[in-house]
Amino acid sequence: MDKIPIDMSRDTLVFIGDYIDRGPRSFDVVQHLVNLQELFPDIIFLKGNHEDMLQKYLSGSDRLTFLMNGGRLTLEDYLNHVSAGENEPIPAAHRGFFNRLRTSYETEEFIFVHAGLRPKVPLEKQSPKDMVWIRQKFIYSDYDFGKRVVFGHTPFNEPFVKPNKIGIDTGAVYGNQLTCVKLPQVEFYSV
Repeated sequence: MDKIPIDMSRDTLVFIGDYIDRGPRSFDVVQHLVNLQELFPDIIFLKGNHEDMLQKYLSGSDRLTFLMNGGRLTLEDYLNHVSAGENEPIPAAHRGFFNRLRTSYETEEFIFVHAGLRPKVPLEKQSPKDMVWIRQKFIYSDYDFGKRVVFGHTPFNEPFVKPNKIGIDTGAVYGNQLTCVKLPQVEFYSV
């Protein structure tokens, strides 16, 4: 965040998901985002497939997929932060954060999603599942979505830039860079 020249009076920050599961400090990451949202209510937070798995785990509809994809680390981290008197490992402020996550965000020039969009389907008819899980049908598509799509989810060694899309997942989970893009300039920042 310190590398990005942010002017919160005119810039919009859009986070594209996967805040949990792949590292030892999921609680701290989510707490940082909750704190940011309190300071800057206009920040956009999108749901990633890992938040989708967490919600399915918490609802009981699919517990195994979450645990097999880093969820055990997340639960252990949250258990280390349980306060006296709390009945649940995930505090109410964090549950609220997860419940408010959006599947997409649109500006005049861009569409932001975690994973991508299904070609030939209008944005308002896109499946929430596709927006957090789709890969190949989106990645290999030259379809013009009407606006450039900014996404994560599928890791590349460097930002994936095509006329119809920009992929900014550069595999931080695998020891590579964590990348963001400043728009409309298409200027990348990585650590």
